[in-house]
Parts: sequence; C-alpha cells; structure tokens
Amino acid sequence: MTGHAHSAEGPVYARLEALGIPYARYEHPPIASAEEGERHWAGIDAVHCKNLFMRNQKGTRHYLVIIHYRKRANLRAVADQIGDGKLSFGSAERLMAHLGVTPGSVSPFGLIHDATHSVRVAIDRDLRSAPAISFHPNINTATVVIAYAHFQRFLEGCGNPVQYVRVESPAASIDAEPTVE
Repeated sequence: MTGHAHSAEGPVYARLEALGIPYARYEHPPIASAEEGERHWAGIDAVHCKNLFMRNQKGTRHYLVIIHYRKRANLRAVADQIGDGKLSFGSAERLMAHLGVTPGSVSPFGLIHDATHSVRVAIDRDLRSAPAISFHPNINTATVVIAYAHFQRFLEGCGNPVQYVRVESPAASIDAEPTVE
C-alpha cells in the first residue's frame, strides 16, 4: 500500500488484495464528476460509472446508486424499483458517516467503511455486461479498474444488500467508447 498518493486508497487496495482481486490503478488530476473524468479516461479499457449517494425522504435509509457515467438516473423510477419513497442526495456529513468519503470521491469502495452494512446498493442492470468496470479508490485523483465478476465478489465481501435496477436513459450505449475532448 505504500507509494500510493493518498492514505484513503490504502484500505481499498488491502481489501482487494485480501479478496484476491487483481486491479489496475491509473492516476489523474482530481475529478469531481464522471462527466469531467471523460478527458482523463482515454486509454482506460473499462466502463466508467457514476456513483450517487442517496437517502430516502425520512433519512432512515441510504443508497449507493451505480450507473453508467453517461446515463441520467430518473430517481423516482429508481425509488419505485427499490421499494422506497422519494430519493434525494445525501449530505456530505451522511456521506462521510456511512462511506467515509467526501463529495467527488463517492465510490462503492467506500462500502469498506460501512461496518453495519446499512447502505443499500442499487446497480444499473446494464453494467452486468461490462467486462471491466472502474471507480475512484475513495479519492478522486485515481481510477481503479477491476473485472465486473471481481466487483461482484467485492460487493459480496462487503455484505451490503445489492439490487439491480433498470435505468432508462437517452444516453449513448454503454458499449460506446468515451469521446475525448
């Protein structure tokens, strides 16, 4: 774990290595949004994701919604599929308390900090066809790529409830290569 740019990354790599999950790490300037990341992802062969930290209306349940970065989630449709009322974005304080990350670094790798497994994961079912998938390693100055099958093993190791949802979007196909500006 030494030699990585930020201490937030160490626990991520330790967990991946403990699970026997190979990964590739790519450094880049800070990326605050998936759309902003597009210019830094040239040459990274993976489906890139947008990770939304949400809460229900009462603030009693929290969700990590994972979708292709080019899609726009209809939060009402996602809420209907997961069986909850209206969803809204969780605050920076809730994000830190549940996933141990700050806005701009939201990632399923933050689930390693959710000791009570209270964050429910909702994944766009279209992502299941991706050979490899990428996320921030709990800091937005790097991207980690793992095989989708290994991502499923990572999620199983975390113990959080996982549900697949349909995210309809007018966005481009997830098989399309990102355009680099």
